[in-house]
Parts: sequence; C-alpha cells; structure tokens
Amino acid sequence: MQIYNTLTRRKEPFAPIEPGKVRMYVCGMTVYDYCHLGHARVMVAFDVVTRYLRWRGYDVTYVRNITDIDDKILRRADENGESIASLTQRMIAAMHEDEARLFVERPSHEPRATGHVGEIIAMVETLIDKGYAYAAANGDVYYRVRKFEGYGKLNNRNLDEMRAGARVEVDEHKEDPLDFVLWKAAKPGEASWPSPWGDGRPGWHIECSAMSKCCLGETFDIHGGGPDLTFPHHENEIAQSEAANSKPFVNTWMHAGAVRVNQEKMSKSLGNFFTIREVLERHDPEVVRFLLVASHYRSPINYAPESLAEARKSLERLYTALEGVVIDGGEVDSRFAERFVSVMDDDFNTPEALSVLFDLTRELNRSRKEAPDQAPALAAELRRLGGVLGLLQQEPAAFLQGNQVALPLPEAEIEARIARRAEAKQARDFATADAIRDELVALGIVLKDSREGTSWIYEASRQ
Repeated sequence: MQIYNTLTRRKEPFAPIEPGKVRMYVCGMTVYDYCHLGHARVMVAFDVVTRYLRWRGYDVTYVRNITDIDDKILRRADENGESIASLTQRMIAAMHEDEARLFVERPSHEPRATGHVGEIIAMVETLIDKGYAYAAANGDVYYRVRKFEGYGKLNNRNLDEMRAGARVEVDEHKEDPLDFVLWKAAKPGEASWPSPWGDGRPGWHIECSAMSKCCLGETFDIHGGGPDLTFPHHENEIAQSEAANSKPFVNTWMHAGAVRVNQEKMSKSLGNFFTIREVLERHDPEVVRFLLVASHYRSPINYAPESLAEARKSLERLYTALEGVVIDGGEVDSRFAERFVSVMDDDFNTPEALSVLFDLTRELNRSRKEAPDQAPALAAELRRLGGVLGLLQQEPAAFLQGNQVALPLPEAEIEARIARRAEAKQARDFATADAIRDELVALGIVLKDSREGTSWIYEASRQ
C-alpha cells in the first residue's frame, strides 16, 4: 500500500508503527455553526480511508477532535444569547445527524478541547521549560517560531519568506510577528480556566497537539485534514509536538482537496456557500456521497447541478443491476476484488475503484441474461465492494424511488397519477398521458415504462 505524504510530497509505502494497527488523527470541526460541504469532503474522505484499512485487516484507531472553545464560538453564543455549552451541544448533535445521513461512521474517539485543558496546560509548561514558548505581560503565552529548526517543512516554506509576505496582526507583546498563541488570557466575562499564567483558554493549534498525544501517543501513523489546514495549523502542530516530545510527530500527512461550487471557491460572500443539511434537503445523501467519492481525495471537487445529476445516474446503474437479485455469498470471480485492492492500495484511488464496480455491474447484467445462477454471487460482491466505499447498502427499490429525500408528492399520489396515465394510454388519449408524464418530470419524478409496467425514480436535480 502506498499513500501520498504531504510532508515529503510523494507517495510512500505505508508501514504502520505497530504492525497490523493504524493510529490516525483528523482535525474535526469548530462547532459554532452547521457543517458545510467542505466538512463533508473531509468526513467522507477519511471515512473511506478508515473503512478500507479495516477491510484490509488493520485495527484502526480513528480520532477526530471537536473544537468546542474558540473565538467564533464565543461570538456566536453571545449573538444568539445562549450559553457556550448549549450552542456547542446543539451543533455537535447536528454534525452527528449530518454525518449519519452521509453514511459516515463515527470515529473511535471524539475528544473535545474543553475535556483536555489539563493536558494542554501541561504541554505549554513543557514548551516554556524548553525555551520554545514564553509568557507575555498580557497573560498570553506564545510559541517562539524561530526556535524550532524545522518550521515550514510541511509547506516547504522558509521563515524569511513567511516574514516578508505575512499579514501578521500587530501585537506588541510578541517577540516576533510570526510567533503564535498557545494560551489566551481571558477577557472579562469570557469562559476561562485557571492556569500558571492567569485565567484563560487554549489557543487553537495546541488543542490538537495535546489531544492527539493523549489519544494516540507522541508519534502516530496518519494525520489528516482539509486543504486549508496545512498552514498554519498543521505546521504549528508539528512545531509544538516535536519540540515538546523530542520525537517525530506524524509519519504520514494526508490532506483532502477543496470543494468548488460551479467552478468557484465556496464562499459566503459569493452566495454559493451550502451547509450539508441544505444540500440534503434536495439531494439523496448517497448521491452526494457518491459525488465526493468519485474524485480522488486529494483532487478538488466541483459541486454543480450537472455533477450531481451524473452522480445520480451512475448510482442508478449500480442499483438497477442489483434490483430483484437475491443476493448470496457464493463464489465469484476474484479478479474484481484483486483489481479493487490494487487501485485502493494506490493512495486510495476511489475513481478507479468505482471503475471496478461498473465493470462488475456489466458482468452482473450479462449474467442475469446468460447465466442467472451466477448473478446472486456477483450481486453480493458488488454490495461488498461498494460497502468499502460506503455505497450500495440501501435496498435498490428504496434508492431508485428516492426514499432518502422528501418527495414532492406522496407516493400514493404518484402511483395514482401513473394509473391515470395508464388508463389514458389504454384509451389512446396520448395527449393526457404525455401531460401527466410531463407534470411528474417537472417535479423530478421520471417514469420508466417496460413490459412489466411503469416504475419511477426521483431526481431532485430535475426540479
């Protein structure tokens, strides 16, 4: 197995520190608002990584933290007139709902920053004792960036370039503009914890260094996150952890690609910013997941109506092949699984893995006509390999009829209109039959006529 390492900028053979076991940490959400599409990309990307590693036989400990104390959280709670605990609990519950609808399995551990303040303070004290940090007169504690020899290695930057091009907030309490905060002194009325430097709260970067150490140890196998975290967040994590522990921090760094909307950067100012729940109001969650899996995890994704429509059609092909087949676990041609492993072992190449599923689908469709006795085992293999990607676990009829999203009409009314259309066709009133079909299509309900009758599927993107 090979994984692309952001630190070395190349694919490398993956060899866990402890044979057979993988320890992975992924930066999670700051819970002041609902999760957006960028969060969905990271959720799904590392869910696939975890599923695949476990399927390959690894014992995976997957940690994804929750930042539940932060400037944004303080501001939002104040704006809403609610407590910090109320806001963060509400957003964490919403996050869990969103990820469940996207078929994302929960991490092994979800540490919260507020539950590890003691470990954070201890790490800050260690950094001060080693000369990597200093307490300022205003009660803040800062990290001495120039003290850490390897600073910039994750992003291939040097300090002088960063200093020349940095838009660093002026702070008279810093020794160097590049220094960053480890502990923030509390302002009057703010949530705070006692510390050797006065009441305050953790800086954002130190949270992950402390929580990853607590859950996974001083050195672990994989650290992941979104594309915007390589600098400064992950660069600062390396500096903190390696200075405090005197050991390498992470062996493999993985970063998911960005999400673009209609080829533009997703931004609230551009009006193209979507939360996960807004998207799932109109689109089947598995269609959204398929779209996220259809691109390599390191590649950018374009979220657009046409890309969702294509994802829907692709999933329909897979589910249509499964529909009506009684699945069993009989022997099946192993070449599909072997190809699947080969491409997934190559840096989790999900687009190529999907190609294997479509080849398997073609074989399943052929067998249904020419060798029906082989179809159940082929269908079982399609479901099994699809499940590694978090796909194809619904009943085919449920997916094809769009039961994961709110339908524009009750099912009984859809069936009644289909019956009226059939009566009109029987009476050779084709104008009425076509009008009923067109009305349903306008609502996203597409009819499919066959010798057995008329079936339908729901395509929200057609509305």
